[in-house]
Amino acid sequence: MGVKKVLTMGLSCLLIIAIAGCGSNNGNSGNNKVSTTGNNEAAPEATAVATDAPKELTKLKIALDWTPNTNHTGLYVAKDLGYYAEEGLDVEIVQPGAAGADTMVTSGEAAFGIGAQESLTLARLQGVPLVSIAAIIQHNTSGFAAPKDRNIKSPKDFEGKTYGGWGSPAEEAAMKAIMDPEGGDVKKVKLVNIGEADFFTAVKRDIDFAWIFYAWTGIEAELRGEPIDMLYLKDYAPQLDYYTPVLTTSEKEIADHPEIVKAFLKATSKGYQYAIDKPEEAAAILSKAVPDLDPKLVLASQKWLSPKYQDDATRWGEQKAEVWQNYADWMYGLKLLDKPLDVASTFTNDFLPAE
Repeated sequence: MGVKKVLTMGLSCLLIIAIAGCGSNNGNSGNNKVSTTGNNEAAPEATAVATDAPKELTKLKIALDWTPNTNHTGLYVAKDLGYYAEEGLDVEIVQPGAAGADTMVTSGEAAFGIGAQESLTLARLQGVPLVSIAAIIQHNTSGFAAPKDRNIKSPKDFEGKTYGGWGSPAEEAAMKAIMDPEGGDVKKVKLVNIGEADFFTAVKRDIDFAWIFYAWTGIEAELRGEPIDMLYLKDYAPQLDYYTPVLTTSEKEIADHPEIVKAFLKATSKGYQYAIDKPEEAAAILSKAVPDLDPKLVLASQKWLSPKYQDDATRWGEQKAEVWQNYADWMYGLKLLDKPLDVASTFTNDFLPAE
């Protein structure tokens, strides 16, 4: 899984979100209740039976940022093991489609979504009322990757090489941020747009390196027997150790249904804790739910990623203001943002379970 699709799906939908505004249907209206009781004129015996029936579940959707992968395992675990049902929720996990998860959440089509700090930062500055409610992975696991035979061992080695991306100013800015301290010159890198080409195809044909998430594409490279050199952004530039991906909801959902947000995060936290503690079992749950995925890739990816969900945080999902501030200040300093970010309104830890 490359970074391109995850980021650009959010960015390309910002105008659509701004036009659409917040819808009134967040998946939590009375029409979405599953009725389990009989009519009001039932005999006393029938009433007694209905008392023991399962409680009504609130239906809601969470929109993924991309096709299902191990970033999402905790969601599938929470659904499969009944954690959502325990909290009174009937959760449908859906793919984002053309609109993208950010649009679905802001319009009310989905109560929750998966996004990234990069796109949410831009969305907030355009007045889009999205809020990050949990960090799925505590540290940035993305970076620039190249086949070993390209001999890219440090950012300075990008000089004279061809980078394949999607034409965003953020790409060159990130490259410059990690090249400058190493004495490299980003102007000596050839930048090309590779469109929808996948990493393994592109590096055999057009390019030397690209921006990927190691947990999926890097692990796939290992399984293919195609070793890569991986330069993680966070290892070279602290401001690039941002949250990707994150769980999002809308300001409206928080205002109208805070108890739903809290219940959803309680169950989701249990799902990710299970994936942390039992990566093999969690991988099996994801593979069962999405049989089109390669089970070997799912298992290997899950073993690599499980310790990184919480990492050094006090609890899964915890977000720090300085992480949001550092990235936004960096973007603003490069004039990639029109104004400073109001960090306090952009994320919250208030709905996470207590430590």
